[in-house]
Amino acid sequence: MTPATVALGAAGVPFTVHSYEHDPAAASYGEEASQAMGVAPERVFKTLVADVDGALTVAVVPVAGSLDLKALAAAAGGKRAAMADPAAAERTTGYVRGGISPLGQRKRLATVIDASALGHPTVFVSAGRRGLEVELAPRDLVRLTGAVTAPIGRG
Repeated sequence: MTPATVALGAAGVPFTVHSYEHDPAAASYGEEASQAMGVAPERVFKTLVADVDGALTVAVVPVAGSLDLKALAAAAGGKRAAMADPAAAERTTGYVRGGISPLGQRKRLATVIDASALGHPTVFVSAGRRGLEVELAPRDLVRLTGAVTAPIGRG
């Protein structure tokens, strides 16, 4: 159990946990998850933490692409966005890099989920540990994180 799966269980949301053997030498946590689970990379989402005008903000985008920082800033109602300091992201969310989940974070942050998530019946996000993913309906993810959706992914 992780804070993410505890939060899902407490909310009564249907979800499935998927685990795989994490390879510490993997170049990309998200691509590793997609390949290990045999799931299209468009359905596997990575959780990134950015600084939007001085406020930490969570961005959830497909592992197949990258984050458009200008689009994130606009979606979050800000002017400028940059990737957050990894130590600050870990300290604030309570998770380690490569295992940051948009769910069950130590401090609830403003969250923006790429609009492409809504085009899938279910999506996969980190369950709060490297090698552990949770599959759930994208509308449940949006509701539980209090997220807005916007086209913030590239590629």
